[in-house]
Amino acid sequence: MALLSSTPALRLSELTASIADALTAAFAQRSFWVIADVTNHTFKPDKNYHHFDLVEKATDSNDLLAKVQAKAWGKGALSIQQFQQATGQRFTNNIQVLVQVAVNYHPVFGLQLNINEIDPNFTLGMLEQQRLATLQRLVQENPGFISRDGDVFLTKNKGLGLNKVIQRIAVVSSHTSAGWQDFKHTLDHNPFGYVFSIDDYFTLVQGENNAQQLVSRLIQVFESQVPYDAVVIIRGGGAQTDFLIFDNYLIGKAIAKFPIPVITGIGHQKNETIADLMAHTVTKTPTKAAEFILNHNRSFEDSIGAFQKRIIIQSQQRLSASLQAIGRLNSGIVNQAQAILFQKGRELLAVGSVLATQPTIIVYNRKNDIQQIVSNLATFCTISLKNQRGYLGHYVTLIHALSPESTLKRGFAIIKTDNRVTSDPGQLVKGKDVEIILRDQSITATVKSKKEYHGNEFNL
Repeated sequence: MALLSSTPALRLSELTASIADALTAAFAQRSFWVIADVTNHTFKPDKNYHHFDLVEKATDSNDLLAKVQAKAWGKGALSIQQFQQATGQRFTNNIQVLVQVAVNYHPVFGLQLNINEIDPNFTLGMLEQQRLATLQRLVQENPGFISRDGDVFLTKNKGLGLNKVIQRIAVVSSHTSAGWQDFKHTLDHNPFGYVFSIDDYFTLVQGENNAQQLVSRLIQVFESQVPYDAVVIIRGGGAQTDFLIFDNYLIGKAIAKFPIPVITGIGHQKNETIADLMAHTVTKTPTKAAEFILNHNRSFEDSIGAFQKRIIIQSQQRLSASLQAIGRLNSGIVNQAQAILFQKGRELLAVGSVLATQPTIIVYNRKNDIQQIVSNLATFCTISLKNQRGYLGHYVTLIHALSPESTLKRGFAIIKTDNRVTSDPGQLVKGKDVEIILRDQSITATVKSKKEYHGNEFNL
């Protein structure tokens, strides 16, 4: 078969060698900073080798404008490791990066870019710009239930009051989340014996594409018409990109206007997510969310205990005052009776002097008068003392009802330290043994932690 051209034919290896020489001559000893998206990423830990594609897409149509294979090992792999530590996110697909690359051509593998360095500040800046834009949009588009005061976001949800006791809870989380298990374990094994009613609304809590599913779960909570005390949104720890779903506009909007207080327990340790900024109460982890609920309920129980003590003290004070009043009244009655008897004695003496000159009938009438007076006096004293004994019996009954024994029977406890009853939290220091006296048993415990209570009042 005759050649179509008089030009001598080349072997493919000769052509690729020419291409390699040309590219080497054009790009040798040169590197370029390139902005691109990562796709088709694979990593071989045993070789510390990354292989992926760098692509650029049109901003208006998402059409592919450019695509080049890339690889990183050695210095490049170390730079990726440092990038992950600095940003808190994995180097993986669908992230936009700023990388320093060198052009390389291999006769078998073709054109490739070798990664020399990756700039973490670019990626962090992109994420922060998106976050700030979402926050600005939330404020601008929802003035009815979102506003901003300096660095603080004021939402309808934050303005809701927590019930004095949080007992019925709706939990929005992933059913495979370790954070969900930590939350449930902390509540189920709380040291105070509190019992909770928890309804689970499972959803995916990773990936921005699942934001609508999370919003749908919040809608289900609302439409259930169950009188929940709080809605808890929890997720365990992870890379920063795992939490991007909680910076979603729809989730932030739904939380901000939700009619039930929302508590977030998202396991991040860096900046708060938009969901945190919109929610009523923010905690760092699912366990911390459970501990917040326990501390909230414990504060209410402590306030009831303090109220009980005030009742006992005031009752004792009133009983003492009543006893003193009875004593004074009794002294007054005795003195009054003596005065009356003395006066009547004088009248009797006067009558006696008259009897010597008056008829017997006058004597008889005077005797009747005296008997009537004595009878009235005895009746008055008896009635008065009986009434005062009734008042005293009432207060004695009240004291018995509020006695420590009766209080213990109603489910309360007495705290003793150093063999003395105390209500002073300053005596309960960490690590100190305390004795908790219940109705039928005495429990010895050690103080692990305590938290100040500021006397907040909550609606049940």
